[in-house]
Amino acid sequence: MKFSEQWLRSYVNPVLNTEQLAHVLTMAGLEVEQVTSVAADFSGVVVARVCEVMPHPQADRLRVCQVDAGTGSLLQIVCGAPNVCLDAIVPCATVGAQLPGMQIKPAKLRGIESFGMLCSATELGLPAGSDGLLMLPTDAPIGMDLRDYLQLNDHAFTLKLTPNRSDCLGIVGIARDVGAMTGTQAKELPSVHVLMESNATVSIDVQASDACPYYAARVIEQLNPAVETPLWMRQRLERSGLRSLGAVVDITNYVLLETGQPLHAFDADCLFGGIQVRMATANESLLLLNGQTVDLSSDLLVIADQSGPQALAGIMGGSASAVSQTTTRIVLESAWFHPSAIAGRSRRLGLNTDAGYRFERGVDFGVTGTVLAYATQLLLDICGGKAGPVSEFQATLPQRSPVRLRLERIERVLGICMTPDQIREHLIRLGMRIDEHTDAWLVTPPSWRFDIEREVDLIEELARLYGYERVPATIPIAPTQMLPVRETCRPITQLLRLLAARDYQEVVTYSFVDSTWEAEFSPTHTPIVLQNPIASQMAVMRSTLMGGLLDVLHTNLNRRQEQVRIVETGRCFLREGDGFTQPQRLGGLAFGPVRAEQWGESTRNVDFYDVKADLAALFHPMPIVTRAAEHPALHPGQTAQVWVAGQRVGWLGTLHPAIVQRHGLPSAPVLFELDLTMVQIHPLATSGEISRFQQVRRDLAIVIDQSVSAQSLLDAMLAADVAYVTDIAVFDSYRGQHIAADKKSLAFRVLLQDNQKTLTDEEVEAAVASLTEMLQQQFGAQLRS
Repeated sequence: MKFSEQWLRSYVNPVLNTEQLAHVLTMAGLEVEQVTSVAADFSGVVVARVCEVMPHPQADRLRVCQVDAGTGSLLQIVCGAPNVCLDAIVPCATVGAQLPGMQIKPAKLRGIESFGMLCSATELGLPAGSDGLLMLPTDAPIGMDLRDYLQLNDHAFTLKLTPNRSDCLGIVGIARDVGAMTGTQAKELPSVHVLMESNATVSIDVQASDACPYYAARVIEQLNPAVETPLWMRQRLERSGLRSLGAVVDITNYVLLETGQPLHAFDADCLFGGIQVRMATANESLLLLNGQTVDLSSDLLVIADQSGPQALAGIMGGSASAVSQTTTRIVLESAWFHPSAIAGRSRRLGLNTDAGYRFERGVDFGVTGTVLAYATQLLLDICGGKAGPVSEFQATLPQRSPVRLRLERIERVLGICMTPDQIREHLIRLGMRIDEHTDAWLVTPPSWRFDIEREVDLIEELARLYGYERVPATIPIAPTQMLPVRETCRPITQLLRLLAARDYQEVVTYSFVDSTWEAEFSPTHTPIVLQNPIASQMAVMRSTLMGGLLDVLHTNLNRRQEQVRIVETGRCFLREGDGFTQPQRLGGLAFGPVRAEQWGESTRNVDFYDVKADLAALFHPMPIVTRAAEHPALHPGQTAQVWVAGQRVGWLGTLHPAIVQRHGLPSAPVLFELDLTMVQIHPLATSGEISRFQQVRRDLAIVIDQSVSAQSLLDAMLAADVAYVTDIAVFDSYRGQHIAADKKSLAFRVLLQDNQKTLTDEEVEAAVASLTEMLQQQFGAQLRS
């Protein structure tokens, strides 16, 4: 919300300077994001009239002007502006004036003396710059300081409002809050009685009364389409970030900013029959004011006539009935639309309008008719014309339910003691209606406060008016005790440090994801759909971390990052019966070279086994087991389930080639996703005797069917629990010459040791023979010759 300080002070003018006013607004919960001057710093510039224009004798593009600057005598000023003309009213910088970057002094231009300068908007540092001099209205008082005439000693405030304070999306609402905070009386919107000089009416048929419980409109005829918007109104609009679009549209925009109530004006000659307020049908479309054509759906509320939709209710008008430079008859609309009928529609259609922003948060339903009368009077005063009677529809409007407020609850929540008189005064300032009872107050919020529903909401209001800065910072007193730390559960920070040591960087992605991600990465799950997503690409809750990780990869690749290692911890959301579960997951992605380019080794991309080694380090000292499996998002031949201590903890694999192709990736990343609670499990450390005797190594090479995994052989050999064997590991895998096509050769390193003695050759050979015999019997393995 952006507005002019002087506009606000026309409604409430506390004895505060600009900085103090900004502080009051921020402490009231209306955070002031920015305060800027509406014009550059200059002085000595006045309103002047050009009384004579003569050509310069020595320069074709210069003119010698005689200027009345209100000093009692004419000033001779040499000017080169192309639009300087007789009787023009322009800014004049007199001798001694200080402009941005320069000071005005007497000068000679091509031999002719000049005692000042006629100024353009650019030379004055004004935002609305154009070629040539800044032309002022013909009724501007000669000799008046330009800063006073254009009200340039003003500031533009930009507020960062929270969604619950829709009542402050207008000058009147902000003034009301400032008055309550400072104890200054704020003006209310004036009540206007419109003189009806026309009998023209428009019929109203509201078919969706739940979505639109109040609708009012009137016809205004004989408007002057050529009239110019008054300077004071243009200035306030420009300082609020809006440009002038013609008098009728400017007035509706002005009233919107002043009151927070959106209005819309239809060209009455472009409407056929009466106005219908109804839900759209699926086969309808509408060309909007911004040139966008939208296909309407049955959940969109429209304003229509007999020919079809003419506006998206509460969002944007249609092009067919738009007010133009030739419009002389309008239908002026003022309505109250229920927030649930507007919320989410603008975002879904890719629209961002002031009206939609206000209606989806809630507009004061108590002044809808008053605002229509106020806007009508402005139109009549500025554009002329004759107003007809108001056509009105009203159903059941929202009711403000009383909220119970207790004194002891206030003291308990805020930690301060407020007297009943203080509480009463604060609530009355906020427009609340109070019914006092022996044990509590029943407080009824005004029509503009949608956010007052509970007792704590009222307590928050009291804290605002009391002053957050006045609430003492009291240190709580409570018994403390050391909380137990389980050694068998590693904290998440420890896991992230372990992965950071292996070059992973933590990322945080949204739990709201694109539905296409869910279809790609988790097609077997039915995603949880959001009723009111913040964006169309964030419409469902994630059931896997993979989509967010891949999105981060895209971001890094777009910024020329060749090596990406990322990890994330977060909740996923899975349906379970009528509800859903929120398991915590740890996911990671590795892409690009294993190490940065160097001379010591050739560059190769990270693969399945590199990431498996990272997981082995993460779970150490518990060994991990990977078992071949299939996952819809991972490569069919490079995917495995990760098992630890006999339990499946997650997935590891290379991204599916089809997904790689769809996303245009240069190569396939390796991803993993694990159950975070299982990763956190950590066995207690145990002590064991360290042998003083020599370790023995034997290599065992076997030929086995290709269908038999090395992991199954390792599991079997370790399960055999052969005496003296302390460790077994695969160190070679071979397929090729001298090995049958359906076979493979695996070589195992077998370590043997005893704590009591040095092993003899007979004991070592017996142990190896026992392993060999077991492999032959269970797997049909043969020793490789």
